[in-house]
Amino acid sequence: MTAQSDYLLHLADNALVLGQRNAEWCGHGPVLEEDIAMANISLDLVGQARMLYQHAASLIGNGATEDSLAYFRDAREFRNFTLLELPHHGPLAATAAADRDYAVTITRNFLYSAHMLLLWDGLQAHEDAQLAAIAAKSLKETRYHLRHARDWLLRLGDGTDASHARMQAALDHLMPYTQEFWSGADARTAALQAAWDTLVDEALAEATLQRPAAGGHVPRGKEGLHSEHLGFLLAEMQSLARQHPGTQW
Repeated sequence: MTAQSDYLLHLADNALVLGQRNAEWCGHGPVLEEDIAMANISLDLVGQARMLYQHAASLIGNGATEDSLAYFRDAREFRNFTLLELPHHGPLAATAAADRDYAVTITRNFLYSAHMLLLWDGLQAHEDAQLAAIAAKSLKETRYHLRHARDWLLRLGDGTDASHARMQAALDHLMPYTQEFWSGADARTAALQAAWDTLVDEALAEATLQRPAAGGHVPRGKEGLHSEHLGFLLAEMQSLARQHPGTQW
């Protein structure tokens, strides 16, 4: 495994895991238009993951395929941000249950899409021509993802007292996980942090939301150290492929 293939897997795992999470809204959207919009965003992300896995497989060799990388690696081998594997609700007691919370989904999509908008833009000039081409295509999709999430962030944040409270709670819950975007980052990624802060802070001000203070535990999902939630997500996503190994999906 080279540094380049490992980086491609990080990008692919991010897209696949968030695509799988967002797909959980299919048939459960708050309104029909949102059900369709979230399904389309999920398909975009899975499409990005496929391109990245295919490229990574070509570099890894040894019979690696997009299917083997997506369906036959265990949680410890995944390199996605911890933020993306979390369920669609805030922290709960061990015995508690909750319905999906659209505020959590929207806030996560906003924070991640703002990051990827900047990252894809920079990767268009990458020396790896195939990665540059993937970045150019993904950038167009991510612009829509960010616009969709930002519009809802403003609508709910500056909406009713109830919607504002739920958005603020989602932000308080999720913002600490974004520290992983920058932990151990190379110079190219670290340089994006100031631009990301500007994008986020401008939107939060318009949405009348308060950015939580920085600090706390820094997740290490991109190092393979995940929350308990990823194992359950992968078990559902990978089960059919593992029951029928050798079949192309």
